[in-house]
Amino acid sequence: MLDILLIRALIAMVLIAVVSATIGSFSVFRGSTFFVSGIAHGALAGASLGIFISLNFFGVDPLLIALLFSVFFAVIIGYASHRSENVDIAIGVMFAFSMSIAVLFLSMIREYASVAWGLIIGDVLLLTASDMILLSVSVVTVVILFFVFYRRLLFVIFDPESAEALGLHVLRYETLLFVLIAVGVVALLKCVGAILVYALLIVPAASSRRLFGSVEGTIAGAFIISLISGLGGVYLSIYLNVAPSALAGLIAAIIYSISLFR
Repeated sequence: MLDILLIRALIAMVLIAVVSATIGSFSVFRGSTFFVSGIAHGALAGASLGIFISLNFFGVDPLLIALLFSVFFAVIIGYASHRSENVDIAIGVMFAFSMSIAVLFLSMIREYASVAWGLIIGDVLLLTASDMILLSVSVVTVVILFFVFYRRLLFVIFDPESAEALGLHVLRYETLLFVLIAVGVVALLKCVGAILVYALLIVPAASSRRLFGSVEGTIAGAFIISLISGLGGVYLSIYLNVAPSALAGLIAAIIYSISLFR
Protein backbone atom coordinates (compact mmCIF):
# COMPACT_ATOMS: atom_id res chain seq x y z
CA MET A 1 0.00 0.00 0.00
CA LEU A 2 2.86 2.36 0.85
CA ASP A 3 4.48 1.68 -2.53
CA ILE A 4 1.25 2.57 -4.36
CA LEU A 5 0.93 5.86 -2.44
CA LEU A 6 4.56 6.69 -3.17
CA ILE A 7 4.15 5.99 -6.88
CA ARG A 8 1.04 8.19 -6.95
CA ALA A 9 2.97 10.96 -5.19
CA LEU A 10 5.82 10.79 -7.70
CA ILE A 11 3.43 10.85 -10.66
CA ALA A 12 1.56 13.75 -9.09
CA MET A 13 4.77 15.74 -8.74
CA VAL A 14 5.54 15.23 -12.43
CA LEU A 15 2.04 16.46 -13.32
CA ILE A 16 2.44 19.42 -10.96
CA ALA A 17 5.70 20.29 -12.74
CA VAL A 18 3.81 20.34 -16.05
CA VAL A 19 1.24 22.75 -14.61
CA SER A 20 3.99 24.95 -13.17
CA ALA A 21 5.80 25.03 -16.53
CA THR A 22 2.72 26.05 -18.47
CA ILE A 23 0.27 27.91 -16.27
CA GLY A 24 2.86 29.09 -13.76
CA SER A 25 5.08 30.57 -16.47
CA PHE A 26 2.20 32.39 -18.16
CA SER A 27 1.02 33.73 -14.80
CA VAL A 28 4.49 35.21 -14.29
CA PHE A 29 4.49 36.65 -17.82
CA ARG A 30 1.05 38.16 -17.25
CA GLY A 31 2.01 39.54 -13.84
CA SER A 32 -1.02 37.82 -12.28
CA THR A 33 0.75 35.83 -9.60
CA PHE A 34 -1.54 37.23 -6.89
CA PHE A 35 -4.41 35.76 -8.89
CA VAL A 36 -3.15 32.27 -8.01
CA SER A 37 -3.54 32.91 -4.28
CA GLY A 38 -7.00 34.39 -4.81
CA ILE A 39 -8.15 31.39 -6.84
CA ALA A 40 -6.65 28.96 -4.31
CA HIS A 41 -8.79 30.50 -1.58
CA GLY A 42 -11.76 30.55 -3.93
CA ALA A 43 -11.27 26.82 -4.44
CA LEU A 44 -11.15 26.39 -0.67
CA ALA A 45 -14.50 28.19 -0.41
CA GLY A 46 -15.98 25.89 -3.05
CA ALA A 47 -14.61 22.81 -1.32
CA SER A 48 -16.09 23.96 2.00
CA LEU A 49 -19.46 24.38 0.31
CA GLY A 50 -19.08 20.93 -1.25
CA ILE A 51 -18.42 19.34 2.13
CA PHE A 52 -21.45 21.13 3.59
CA ILE A 53 -23.68 19.88 0.74
CA SER A 54 -22.37 16.32 1.12
CA LEU A 55 -23.12 16.28 4.83
CA ASN A 56 -26.59 17.82 4.68
CA PHE A 57 -28.12 17.09 1.28
CA PHE A 58 -26.51 14.69 -1.20
CA GLY A 59 -23.10 13.26 -1.92
CA VAL A 60 -20.87 15.41 -4.10
CA ASP A 61 -17.12 15.61 -4.65
CA PRO A 62 -15.89 18.78 -2.86
CA LEU A 63 -13.20 19.23 -5.50
CA LEU A 64 -15.85 19.41 -8.22
CA ILE A 65 -17.55 22.29 -6.40
CA ALA A 66 -14.10 23.83 -5.87
CA LEU A 67 -13.49 23.66 -9.62
CA LEU A 68 -16.84 25.30 -10.41
CA PHE A 69 -16.19 28.05 -7.86
CA SER A 70 -12.69 28.68 -9.21
CA VAL A 71 -13.78 28.87 -12.84
CA PHE A 72 -16.65 31.20 -11.87
CA PHE A 73 -14.25 33.47 -9.98
CA ALA A 74 -11.81 33.41 -12.91
CA VAL A 75 -14.49 34.57 -15.33
CA ILE A 76 -15.70 37.32 -12.97
CA ILE A 77 -12.15 38.53 -12.32
CA GLY A 78 -11.35 38.53 -16.03
CA TYR A 79 -14.41 40.64 -16.82
CA ALA A 80 -13.99 42.97 -13.83
CA SER A 81 -10.29 43.58 -14.52
CA HIS A 82 -11.04 44.37 -18.15
CA ARG A 83 -13.65 46.91 -17.08
CA SER A 84 -11.67 48.53 -14.29
CA GLU A 85 -8.21 47.98 -15.82
CA ASN A 86 -6.91 46.99 -12.37
CA VAL A 87 -6.77 43.25 -11.92
CA ASP A 88 -5.43 43.45 -8.35
CA ILE A 89 -8.59 45.20 -7.14
CA ALA A 90 -10.81 42.58 -8.77
CA ILE A 91 -8.72 39.78 -7.29
CA GLY A 92 -8.75 41.40 -3.85
CA VAL A 93 -12.53 41.70 -3.84
CA MET A 94 -13.03 38.07 -4.91
CA PHE A 95 -10.37 37.01 -2.40
CA ALA A 96 -12.32 38.64 0.43
CA PHE A 97 -15.61 37.21 -0.84
CA SER A 98 -14.25 33.66 -1.19
CA MET A 99 -12.64 33.69 2.25
CA SER A 100 -15.91 34.90 3.77
CA ILE A 101 -17.68 31.98 2.10
CA ALA A 102 -15.00 29.56 3.30
CA VAL A 103 -15.14 30.75 6.92
CA LEU A 104 -18.95 30.70 6.84
CA PHE A 105 -19.25 27.07 5.77
CA LEU A 106 -16.29 25.91 7.86
CA SER A 107 -18.07 27.32 10.92
CA MET A 108 -21.14 25.28 9.95
CA ILE A 109 -19.23 21.97 9.71
CA ARG A 110 -16.90 22.30 12.68
CA GLU A 111 -17.07 18.61 13.53
CA TYR A 112 -15.87 17.79 10.01
CA ALA A 113 -13.43 20.67 9.69
CA SER A 114 -10.55 18.17 9.49
CA VAL A 115 -11.73 17.27 5.98
CA ALA A 116 -11.43 20.89 4.90
CA TRP A 117 -8.14 21.22 6.75
CA GLY A 118 -6.75 18.51 4.48
CA LEU A 119 -7.41 20.83 1.52
CA ILE A 120 -5.70 23.73 3.28
CA ILE A 121 -2.38 21.96 3.81
CA GLY A 122 -2.71 19.03 1.36
CA ASP A 123 -0.74 15.79 1.36
CA VAL A 124 0.58 14.30 -1.86
CA LEU A 125 1.24 11.00 -0.08
CA LEU A 126 -2.47 10.47 0.62
CA LEU A 127 -3.85 10.77 -2.91
CA THR A 128 -6.61 8.33 -3.84
CA ALA A 129 -7.27 6.81 -7.26
CA SER A 130 -10.06 9.33 -7.88
CA ASP A 131 -7.69 12.18 -6.93
CA MET A 132 -5.19 10.94 -9.51
CA ILE A 133 -7.87 10.75 -12.17
CA LEU A 134 -9.00 14.31 -11.45
CA LEU A 135 -5.40 15.54 -11.44
CA SER A 136 -4.58 13.75 -14.71
CA VAL A 137 -7.70 14.96 -16.52
CA SER A 138 -7.13 18.53 -15.32
CA VAL A 139 -3.49 18.57 -16.42
CA VAL A 140 -4.26 17.04 -19.83
CA THR A 141 -7.01 19.62 -20.38
CA VAL A 142 -4.71 22.47 -19.40
CA VAL A 143 -1.87 21.24 -21.64
CA ILE A 144 -4.12 20.77 -24.69
CA LEU A 145 -5.66 24.23 -24.40
CA PHE A 146 -2.27 25.72 -23.61
CA PHE A 147 -0.69 24.45 -26.82
CA VAL A 148 -3.75 25.22 -28.96
CA PHE A 149 -3.80 28.88 -27.88
CA TYR A 150 -0.09 29.25 -27.07
CA ARG A 151 0.83 32.01 -29.54
CA ARG A 152 -2.38 33.97 -29.09
CA LEU A 153 -2.03 33.96 -25.31
CA LEU A 154 1.56 35.18 -25.61
CA PHE A 155 0.50 37.94 -27.99
CA VAL A 156 -2.29 39.08 -25.67
CA ILE A 157 -0.02 38.99 -22.61
CA PHE A 158 2.93 40.92 -24.04
CA ASP A 159 1.20 43.31 -26.44
CA PRO A 160 -2.56 43.53 -25.80
CA GLU A 161 -2.96 46.79 -27.74
CA SER A 162 -1.51 45.34 -30.94
CA ALA A 163 -3.44 42.10 -30.43
CA GLU A 164 -6.69 44.03 -30.17
CA ALA A 165 -5.79 46.14 -33.20
CA LEU A 166 -5.29 42.96 -35.23
CA GLY A 167 -8.74 41.66 -34.26
CA LEU A 168 -7.96 39.37 -31.33
CA HIS A 169 -10.55 39.46 -28.56
CA VAL A 170 -8.25 40.36 -25.64
CA LEU A 171 -10.87 39.86 -22.93
CA ARG A 172 -11.68 36.39 -24.26
CA TYR A 173 -8.07 35.21 -24.20
CA GLU A 174 -7.27 36.80 -20.85
CA THR A 175 -10.34 35.10 -19.39
CA LEU A 176 -9.20 31.81 -20.94
CA LEU A 177 -5.83 32.22 -19.25
CA PHE A 178 -7.53 32.90 -15.91
CA VAL A 179 -9.73 29.82 -16.34
CA LEU A 180 -6.67 27.67 -17.12
CA ILE A 181 -4.99 29.01 -13.98
CA ALA A 182 -8.12 28.13 -11.99
CA VAL A 183 -8.13 24.57 -13.31
CA GLY A 184 -4.42 24.23 -12.54
CA VAL A 185 -4.88 25.53 -9.00
CA VAL A 186 -7.70 23.06 -8.25
CA ALA A 187 -5.57 20.26 -9.68
CA LEU A 188 -2.87 21.07 -7.12
CA LEU A 189 -5.24 21.66 -4.21
CA LYS A 190 -5.37 18.10 -2.86
CA CYS A 191 -1.64 17.59 -3.48
CA VAL A 192 -0.10 20.62 -1.77
CA GLY A 193 -3.05 22.48 -0.20
CA ALA A 194 -4.38 25.98 -0.71
CA ILE A 195 -1.54 27.51 1.30
CA LEU A 196 1.33 26.08 -0.77
CA VAL A 197 -0.20 26.19 -4.25
CA TYR A 198 1.67 29.43 -4.87
CA ALA A 199 4.99 27.85 -3.87
CA LEU A 200 4.89 25.11 -6.51
CA LEU A 201 2.96 26.94 -9.21
CA ILE A 202 4.62 30.36 -9.27
CA VAL A 203 7.98 30.20 -7.49
CA PRO A 204 9.60 27.74 -9.96
CA ALA A 205 8.45 29.86 -12.91
CA ALA A 206 9.71 33.04 -11.24
CA SER A 207 13.10 31.41 -10.59
CA SER A 208 13.29 30.12 -14.14
CA ARG A 209 12.54 33.51 -15.63
CA ARG A 210 15.43 35.04 -13.71
CA LEU A 211 17.78 32.24 -14.76
CA PHE A 212 16.85 31.83 -18.43
CA GLY A 213 14.91 34.91 -19.53
CA SER A 214 13.40 33.64 -22.78
CA VAL A 215 9.85 32.30 -23.01
CA GLU A 216 10.88 28.77 -23.99
CA GLY A 217 13.71 28.75 -21.45
CA THR A 218 11.37 29.91 -18.68
CA ILE A 219 8.85 27.15 -19.46
CA ALA A 220 11.48 24.41 -19.60
CA GLY A 221 13.30 25.70 -16.52
CA ALA A 222 10.08 25.96 -14.53
CA PHE A 223 9.34 22.30 -15.25
CA ILE A 224 12.81 21.23 -14.10
CA ILE A 225 12.81 23.41 -10.95
CA SER A 226 9.28 22.33 -9.98
CA LEU A 227 10.19 18.68 -10.57
CA ILE A 228 13.33 18.96 -8.47
CA SER A 229 11.40 20.68 -5.69
CA GLY A 230 8.53 18.18 -5.74
CA LEU A 231 10.58 14.99 -5.97
CA GLY A 232 13.06 16.35 -3.43
CA GLY A 233 10.21 17.12 -1.04
CA VAL A 234 8.77 13.61 -1.37
CA TYR A 235 12.18 11.97 -0.95
CA LEU A 236 13.13 13.98 2.13
CA SER A 237 9.70 13.54 3.73
CA ILE A 238 10.19 9.79 3.82
CA TYR A 239 13.24 10.18 6.06
CA LEU A 240 12.23 13.26 8.02
CA ASN A 241 8.57 12.27 8.51
CA VAL A 242 7.24 15.73 7.70
CA ALA A 243 4.85 17.10 5.06
CA PRO A 244 6.35 16.72 1.56
CA SER A 245 4.59 19.84 0.29
CA ALA A 246 6.32 21.95 2.95
CA LEU A 247 9.74 20.59 1.97
CA ALA A 248 8.97 21.09 -1.72
CA GLY A 249 8.01 24.68 -1.03
CA LEU A 250 11.24 25.26 0.91
CA ILE A 251 13.35 23.80 -1.90
CA ALA A 252 11.58 25.99 -4.46
CA ALA A 253 12.10 29.07 -2.28
CA ILE A 254 15.80 28.25 -1.83
CA ILE A 255 16.26 27.91 -5.60
CA TYR A 256 14.56 31.27 -6.09
CA SER A 257 16.86 32.85 -3.48
CA ILE A 258 19.86 31.47 -5.35
CA SER A 259 18.49 32.86 -8.64
CA LEU A 260 18.52 36.37 -7.14
CA PHE A 261 22.34 36.34 -7.23
CA ARG A 262 22.45 35.68 -10.97
